Amino acid sequence: MATYQVESIGTVVGGHTRVQDDYQAGVESVIRLNEAYPLETLKGIEEFSHLTVTWHFHLARPEDVQLHARSPRGNPRWPATGTFVHRNHRRPNQLATSYPRLLGVEGWDLRVTDLDAVDGTPVVDLAPYFVEMGPRGDVHQPAWPSEMLATYWLDASKRP
Repeated sequence: MATYQVESIGTVVGGHTRVQDDYQAGVESVIRLNEAYPLETLKGIEEFSHLTVTWHFHLARPEDVQLHARSPRGNPRWPATGTFVHRNHRRPNQLATSYPRLLGVEGWDLRVTDLDAVDGTPVVDLAPYFVEMGPRGDVHQPAWPSEMLATYWLDASKRP
């Protein structure tokens, strides 16, 4: 297998303070771009409503990776599915992609909401979200992701 090295381009500041499965909405945080990048690298980004953010599960450990089929969240009501059917830290590179709403830009700080990463998370890449680069054609999935994520985007202030 080929290997490669990736450096973070920024860090999540504020927002969620601990990893949780649900109630991710309504929390503001900042993606603080590394000041080694010229401010010009962000020119025009404020015209977009959403970002595509790739980040590293920095609190996960390499031994968390699970290369086998298992039921999502350990729930036996949902079918055992393979490692690459899950969207969590148990995948080999422990990377995630999120689509937060961009609220504002100040210097190297991008103020966002609905970013499901925690304070201190390394950001590997970011780009504006282009509608034209989203899924093409009909999107379909089994029922279990909708069941599993029914409370994922509920407002964090309503967490029991």
